[in-house]
Amino acid sequence: MTTPQDLDDRFRETLGALPEPERRRDPGRPVRPGAALTGHQLLALFDAQVTSRQLDLAARWLRSFDEGFYTIGSAGHEANAAVAAALRPTDPALLHYRSGAFYCLRAAQAADAFPGGDAGEGADLAAVTGDPDPDGDDHPPAGGPDGIRPPEDAPDDGHPAVDDVPAPAGAQHTGPPAAGPDTDAPDAAGPPDAVTAPPGTPGTGGPPTGLPDAPAAPPGTPDAVDLSPGTPAATGLPDGTVQAGPPAGSDAGAGWGGETGPGSPVHDPHPAAVRPADAVDGVAVPPPPAGPVAYRVGSDGTAEPVPRHQPATAPAAATDTAAGQAVASAAGGPGPAGGPADTGPVVPAGPRPEPAVADPAGGPDPDGWQQAYAEAARDVLRGMVASTLDPIAGGRHKVFGRADLAVVPTTSTIASHLPRAVGLGLAVERLRRMDTAARRDDPDGPPRSPWPRDAIVVCSFGDASVNHASATAAFNTAGWYDHTGLRIPVLFVCEDNGLGISVRSPEGWVERTLRARPGVRYFTADGTDPVAVHAVTAEAAGWVRRHRRPAVLHLRTVRLLGHAGADAEQAYRSTAEIAADEARDPVLATARLLVEAGVATGEELLARYDERGWQVRRTAEEVLDEPKLSAVAEVVAPLSPRRPSRVAAAVAQAAQRAAGPDAAGRAEAFGGKPPELAGPLTLAQSINAALADGMLSHPQLAVFGEDVAAKGGVYGVTKGLRERFGAARVFDTLLDETSVLGLGLGAGLAGMLPVPEIQYLAYLHNAEDQLRGEAATLQFFSQGAFRNPMVVRVPGLAYQEGFGGHFHNDNSVAVLRDVPGLVVAVPARPDDAGPLLRTCLAAATVDGTVSVFLEPIALYHTRDLYEPGDGEWLGAYAEPSAWAAGHAPIGRARVYGVGSAEDVTIVTFGNGVRMSLRAASTLADEGIGCRVVDLRWLAPLPVADLIREASATGRVLVVDETRRSGGVGEGILAALVDAGYVGAARRVAAVDSFVPLGPAARQVLVSEDAITQGARTLLAR
Repeated sequence: MTTPQDLDDRFRETLGALPEPERRRDPGRPVRPGAALTGHQLLALFDAQVTSRQLDLAARWLRSFDEGFYTIGSAGHEANAAVAAALRPTDPALLHYRSGAFYCLRAAQAADAFPGGDAGEGADLAAVTGDPDPDGDDHPPAGGPDGIRPPEDAPDDGHPAVDDVPAPAGAQHTGPPAAGPDTDAPDAAGPPDAVTAPPGTPGTGGPPTGLPDAPAAPPGTPDAVDLSPGTPAATGLPDGTVQAGPPAGSDAGAGWGGETGPGSPVHDPHPAAVRPADAVDGVAVPPPPAGPVAYRVGSDGTAEPVPRHQPATAPAAATDTAAGQAVASAAGGPGPAGGPADTGPVVPAGPRPEPAVADPAGGPDPDGWQQAYAEAARDVLRGMVASTLDPIAGGRHKVFGRADLAVVPTTSTIASHLPRAVGLGLAVERLRRMDTAARRDDPDGPPRSPWPRDAIVVCSFGDASVNHASATAAFNTAGWYDHTGLRIPVLFVCEDNGLGISVRSPEGWVERTLRARPGVRYFTADGTDPVAVHAVTAEAAGWVRRHRRPAVLHLRTVRLLGHAGADAEQAYRSTAEIAADEARDPVLATARLLVEAGVATGEELLARYDERGWQVRRTAEEVLDEPKLSAVAEVVAPLSPRRPSRVAAAVAQAAQRAAGPDAAGRAEAFGGKPPELAGPLTLAQSINAALADGMLSHPQLAVFGEDVAAKGGVYGVTKGLRERFGAARVFDTLLDETSVLGLGLGAGLAGMLPVPEIQYLAYLHNAEDQLRGEAATLQFFSQGAFRNPMVVRVPGLAYQEGFGGHFHNDNSVAVLRDVPGLVVAVPARPDDAGPLLRTCLAAATVDGTVSVFLEPIALYHTRDLYEPGDGEWLGAYAEPSAWAAGHAPIGRARVYGVGSAEDVTIVTFGNGVRMSLRAASTLADEGIGCRVVDLRWLAPLPVADLIREASATGRVLVVDETRRSGGVGEGILAALVDAGYVGAARRVAAVDSFVPLGPAARQVLVSEDAITQGARTLLAR
């Protein structure tokens, strides 16, 4: 087993044994002939790797005296620093938990501290292949980074201009091209994009795809790009493949993925997905930014740097320990006063060496990037010790994330962030195209993307994750959309160390799996060669940025220090296997290259390593004294903000617009007959009208799901919406619930207001982790810095006559009610559907709320209440002037009085409302007065209304159409007990059974007879 002591000792010994360079070279020159990375850049990359390594050692040290709570480290994965260096700091990144080096380097990029370079276009490729100019063209064409023209220079059809761009470096084409479309050719010519033109209509050249993209040439099997060390370099290879050169005009070696200086695309620190300190109806007032520099998206769709405030000063640096005591490195040494000594390596006693790197308290920073690394290290250490000053999670979890770095925090759920990444890529591209159209026609058009118009999404994960259903869903969705011609600019990064804790990935399995993904281009690199990693990443990112299509980078890494602190890997790995991984240490590989290039000596690099260790160790000691979360209110504060007055104000403002300046457009959208003039409506019709009003009130709103567009929904609830609002805002998806929710998560993160539909409640269980592990946690783990507002429509519950069985009559909502922060609304009456939906939409825009809008299928088309033909279940749709007065706040019930309403309180929801009202009518004929409480909100429960109405009669009958075990009734009765209710209570609930087909369903579901009998039993006590 590799211990921190072993790893540190081996690193020191190896650096000390490195031979002196033959001669010192200018660090501004390439580290290899033709390489894009200069010595200066590689040194900065080395320092990012070293910072990450020292953080791993610090984590083990902190854990040794129970002050650190997270020991999954990045040791062995530090090659991802080279990945970060080849990207732009404006590319949104969703990182897995071994991304310390990536995070540090991204911090330097965002602070404009990572050095630029002038090694030349395509130089990285030359360093790997030996050909400094494989295209025979020393003069790159005009254009942006990656050899493409910026989107503003693209043709009017909205597609990136790619005709003048050679194939990516290393692209392998087996044999001569076959007849037919070339899968590596520029996108096939197509008609101009039109935001409102439904794909699949005459002239679009393709099937309905949901968004108005002209179709690409049908993609075939993704080409492979392999620039691992040892890859044949000749243009004509023995196996018959041909490797093309880099994109003409690429500048992979520049510090920001090819762009530096004024006008380069940089990042808005407060994107539309960021929850501001104050917002009404989605209008954000961003809080003061922190740090030396921030970014904003300018009027031309690119970003520009702007000054920003310096963060609050960190606690004063701790003084050294008692005189003569050695100060330990981050890898080990004595802990704080009273803490046990660790067996880790210790910096030799004596005076501290002259600092070669930045002092966080304000020392010299001759390199320019050390201050950024110091701040990044403090971020990570604060996460490790659960400090409330952790800038992203505030002590709630250890995650990599920061809004001004465009790093979106992800949970530890394996691969669950991949569907979100696909959704984010789809949203980024959709907003880019809408933005282009809006600037042509209407300066007040659709919302702008919070990222530059040519941004790509980066998503990293481990090799074991390729086997997870969520990863399969994400890859399949990316490929499916690519096959239809829809653009999804996502770069997946699979960091393959060959292990999932103790389970090995079979040799060749990961590569075979990734190569086989249709529509996803495959690239690969060896993490022991930073130049190759940088080159391949630049090529992969350039390809994705140019073509706006998905790709995967297969990065071969190693795992050092085991899976986590408590992992005894010698139980499942041989000594030889562990030693082989240690020999491929990526930080040592970078050090060797620096020495070979004449940039530094081994002793100089060791000094940098030790200095960084001093800094990390001292910072670790400082953050130990920072406060921890100490109250329930502190912990749950960002979970699901509730600002009901602002939500109500947002509803009122939408009403004012609909009744005032937007009245003419609203009338036109409804064909001259708004729903309030259409007479009494059914529940389905009311939801349809409310969705249409929502789309008019919220230009960023999009409705999507299985069968919602062309068909108008299985039950007609979304009928006509695509015709009114266009295929850009109402579109069908593939049949995969995980992907439907992932698209919503990404869209919400991008600043849109997604309203996805899960076709049936039973189908939600296929994808519930997207709500539990992703949607509900984002604000919690980012203190509201990121959010994914969303309203998920779910037709469900039971009582469909003559149709269904279990999957179409699911009556279990337990999985929804125990998700912290998730709002669950259930409209029963048509006249409640509009108010509840408007509240959910307003809460999403104001607070970033994630809601589930659970629609009782059996009530969709119900018209009558007591007698056939009475029409009493129909409801009038409120005109906009009545929306504010009829507002339905989250957590407020609706009460009906029947008879005297003094004898029994019936508490119910959904289908139970209609059955209870019918039962109450029967009881009224017997002289028993009932008040029927429609909860309307299952999470949070309307506890105040519940207690008030229960106390009014002293007898409570809970009518729960969900199952007896885990059903809503359990929560209602618990709320009564917690509130000190002392009256009588009884429950009528469904049997613990799946809903069978046909008449047998009546045997397990609640009936009106059971309700009346339950009330009589209560009165008989």
